[in-house]
Amino acid sequence: MKLYFSPGACSLSPHIALREAGVEPELVRVDLATKKLADGGDYLAINSKGYVPALQLDDGTILTEGPAILIYIVQNLARTPLGPKEGMGLVRLVEWLNFIATEIHKGFSPLFKPNCPQEWKAVAKENLLKRLQWVDGQLAQRTWLLGEEFSVADVYLFVCTTWTAYVQIDLGQFPALARFAEKVSQRPAVQAALKAEGLKK
Repeated sequence: MKLYFSPGACSLSPHIALREAGVEPELVRVDLATKKLADGGDYLAINSKGYVPALQLDDGTILTEGPAILIYIVQNLARTPLGPKEGMGLVRLVEWLNFIATEIHKGFSPLFKPNCPQEWKAVAKENLLKRLQWVDGQLAQRTWLLGEEFSVADVYLFVCTTWTAYVQIDLGQFPALARFAEKVSQRPAVQAALKAEGLKK
């Protein structure tokens, strides 16, 4: 099983989730600027969208889009539960993954783009702070996003919190979210993924 990744990008969430599921993937690094692999191969031949993650299954099937890969891990790979597999629990998991993808993850996008006008960045940052404040309120009432059970939604949210320092957002202003991020960061699978991507010694 191959995971196409770029260090610290959103591909870190399926990387962590795979390790939480007891799977150590073969990591294939992608240069997002050139769309080239470490061996010189063309990443666009793997994923024509040109961004990470992409997960290549043992039968050659390619999965793209982080939330879809996370759901695949929950339903097919996890040795211990990483989220509900059916019913209303699964609906709630998808609800959180969709919120994180569209309101949190994509909220960071303008802040990372050097060609984005400063006034756009200001509006994007204001909106992102509102979303983070709302999540902070949710986490003040529960241990994890789905309640008392850790899930792939927590993994995805954690990865997004790692970007706050790069865009001058002080996570400390969201105490519940900061506690959450610290707790997730100490999990063995998270530590292993960070080390494997060269993000931690």
